[in-house]
Formats: sequence, C-alpha cells, structure tokens
Amino acid sequence: MPLKLTYSQTTSVPVEIEGLTPDAVRSLSLADIERFEIFHGNVKLPLAEMFQVSGDASDGEMDVEGELDGVHWIGSGMTEGEIRIHGNAGRHIGSEMKGGRIDVTGDVGGWVGAEMRGGLIHVRGRAGHLVGAAYRGSPRGMTGGTILVEGDAGNEVGLSMRRGMIAIGGDCGDVPGFNMIAGSIFVFGGCGVRPGAGMRRGTIGIFGSSPVLLPTFKRGAACDLVFLRMAFRQLHDLGFGKVADAEPSGVVLHHGDLLEGGRGEILLREAVG
Repeated sequence: MPLKLTYSQTTSVPVEIEGLTPDAVRSLSLADIERFEIFHGNVKLPLAEMFQVSGDASDGEMDVEGELDGVHWIGSGMTEGEIRIHGNAGRHIGSEMKGGRIDVTGDVGGWVGAEMRGGLIHVRGRAGHLVGAAYRGSPRGMTGGTILVEGDAGNEVGLSMRRGMIAIGGDCGDVPGFNMIAGSIFVFGGCGVRPGAGMRRGTIGIFGSSPVLLPTFKRGAACDLVFLRMAFRQLHDLGFGKVADAEPSGVVLHHGDLLEGGRGEILLREAVG
C-alpha cells in the first residue's frame, strides 16, 4: 500500500514540501513522516498540520491528493520511486529530479522538471513556463531524463537544456530551446516567436503550424530521419498520447543558430515539393 498524502487545507499562502520524496521517507514511520517539516509561506510546520498521512512508505510509492494548485516542489530532488499527483499541482514539480517517476493527472505550474537530471515526469494536462529550464543565472537546465506534457506549455521550454527529451502535445509559448546546448524538444502543436534562439546543438521538432524562424537559421533538405522514428517509438512506449497520429517523415531540416555555430537543428512540418 503506497504512502498517501491528502492536502486538507485552504490557504492563499504557498505551501512548499521540498524534500518530501519516496526515497527520503521510505524508512520512516508514519509518525516521523507527520513530523516532516514543510513551509507555509516562511513558517515551518509539521506535515500533519497541512496533510492527512496514511498508508506505508516502504514500497517507494506516494499518492498526493487534494486541491494542490498552491502546493509547490512536489518530488523535487527525488532519486527513485514513484509519485502520483491526482489533479492539478503547483510550481517546481520534479525540480532537480535525479530518478524515479512522477505522474500528474491535471495541470502544473511553472518550472516543472527544472534542472532535471534523470527520471520521467508525465503531465496529462498543461504546464506553465520554463519546462525543463535552467534557473535564472544557472548555466545549464535539464541534463537528463524525460518530460512529457500532453497539453500546452508556456514560454522558454528547455531553456539552456543540456541533455534529455521534452515532448509537448499541444502548443508552447515563445522561444522554446532558448540557448539550448543539446537534447531534444518535440512540440506537436505550434509555438510562439524565436524558437531555437541562441541554440548551439540539439534538436527542436515543431510538428504543428510552422513558425517564422530567425534569419540565423538556414533551410536544409526535406528528409526522413531514422532517429526521429526512434524517438517517436520511445514516446509511444512511454504512453505519450499525442504521438499516436503523428507521422515522423516529411520534415524539413533547418540549421542554426548560425550565430552560435549552426550545429543545432529545427525540424518543421512543411510541404515538400
């Protein structure tokens, strides 16, 4: 039986449960978990003042329930185990995550998977800004793992990402892949302005409506890429719904950002001929 946390409060003040992960509490009793310190604004409180705690932490699984829009840092820093979030959740979900899996049935706020190093985050709804991004002032964002967002996402998806894969099922905002160092971003809808600005390497695939690219990207050939078929198969195997009707062939390759050496690539679904 998994550990179950039920959020039982109503407050406009942010609640932060950073560090409360399956690997961190696996050996603790329920009484010890109830005493785990969290933040309500800038005030430290025991977990039991905000959550009802039940179940068993020893199997490395955790269910989190309730109106969680104002609850932040769920799964931050986790290294193993599984967290299932039932409904919407706040910001920084899976931030700096190293391993394990987080499933969210609803929407999440910004910074989901920020500076993630490994593991899997699957969001069935929408996500805010800065999916898999670097925190301000940090040289690198996501350096490993996979983030799947079935719905739309905000601006700066994959900011300064170094490795890993991000897939957005709907539209995303401006500058996906901004200052991207490496890795893969796939957007199955459209996107806002300046995708790939400042990217050095890596791949951005935009399979919905094609955006206007910066003049520092050079059009290449229409192609059928083997690696793209492999990536689509991986997404299918992970249960990413939006890949089911997508065809990986017939994309046009664009090289850039030429101001950063031109070793990155943006794939667009354009008419061939």
